Amino acid sequence: MESNPVITFENVGVAFGEERIYDRLSFDVRRGEFVCILGPSGCGKSTSLRIIGGLLDVNSGRVTVDGRAPQDAWSDIAFVFQSPRLVPWRTALDNVLLGSQLRFGGGDRERRKARAAALLSLVGLAGDAHKFPSMLSGGERQRVAIARALAVDPKIVLMDEPFSALDPNMRSRMRTEMERIWLETGKTVVFVTHDIDEALQLADRTVVLSNKPARVIEIIELKTTRPRPPGYRDLDTHRQKLVKLFRSLEQPAV
Repeated sequence: MESNPVITFENVGVAFGEERIYDRLSFDVRRGEFVCILGPSGCGKSTSLRIIGGLLDVNSGRVTVDGRAPQDAWSDIAFVFQSPRLVPWRTALDNVLLGSQLRFGGGDRERRKARAAALLSLVGLAGDAHKFPSMLSGGERQRVAIARALAVDPKIVLMDEPFSALDPNMRSRMRTEMERIWLETGKTVVFVTHDIDEALQLADRTVVLSNKPARVIEIIELKTTRPRPPGYRDLDTHRQKLVKLFRSLEQPAV
């Protein structure tokens, strides 16, 4: 992992009409890092992904992606959303192919097909390439969406609570799968969540946001080998700290 940031927020302000979303928001993401954006519901976590992806302008401050304005870096970025958004009449393989087809147009279909098949194997679906979304579980559909994002070979993957709709057991399995995929690909990942345990399992660093207008109130860094061992001592320490922070955010303003 490089120490130089690939994404930088400097004193960013964002407002929707009279409502201020960010108040001088500042943080960075290093190349190859897994960063979680954690905060209470409605604080603007997903807004940060829209800004990084060039879908939303800021009112003040500065955001750069690999030294460029976000709108100039879109080809280096892929999204994974809360919903897999698969095309129901396409097989898993063809859904993975769709990402590169939409971004790059035509081209060497056989080469792209081979890459799509390799990505399905990476996400543990090598034997399911022929299946349609209706034949897949929720976790399997989300894995197809991750493979589709990787098909465009992005430098940065933006993930907006991609496991929130899954049951607890599947969600736990998908966290483990995501950690494995990230270790194998080395991509820079920015992952939005409101789940403390999810952030503690996945993130190199967790950026904790306040209520709106959001600012950074804590950045927690976890330095340990991957995958993280069950019962890792520092996780409980950080969990207690985060729970206390969230309780303070739930207190009504005086």
